[in-house]
Amino acid sequence: MAGEEGAGEGGEGGGNDSARRPSWAAVPASEPVVSTVLLELAGLALYGVVALVGWLIGWQPSPHLAALTTSFAAVGPAAELYHAGRPPRRLAVTAALSTLVVVSLLGAAATSWVLPPAADQGIALLVGYVVALPVGVAVLARFLGPAQTP
Repeated sequence: MAGEEGAGEGGEGGGNDSARRPSWAAVPASEPVVSTVLLELAGLALYGVVALVGWLIGWQPSPHLAALTTSFAAVGPAAELYHAGRPPRRLAVTAALSTLVVVSLLGAAATSWVLPPAADQGIALLVGYVVALPVGVAVLARFLGPAQTP
């Protein structure tokens, strides 16, 4: 009997392992940030392919389109954190968006200072935004993290 109960518990453990996709709310803040960075890189790679094809036909790529493509690709972890979070989600979103704006502007200012010609092309704002998006997700995870513990 004891062996059978142990086998049943092992079976339950196997059943829990079958759900391999973790919830963003149950993981440390670093995992959504890393996933956001990886998704940003995927979005930038997609934009690079689009820009390369456009360049071949004479189209000049826009940094604003790169920011849009990157944000569409990388919004997944933040959306899952928000949907899994409990109140005060508004406070968490406000903090994350405020952080996104501040870090984006600071990144753009730093890029403009280091590479003055980049500011004219909008690259500085793109760099600031790409840096700010994972920071905003980290703030969102940090604010929603304590509310997730039962």
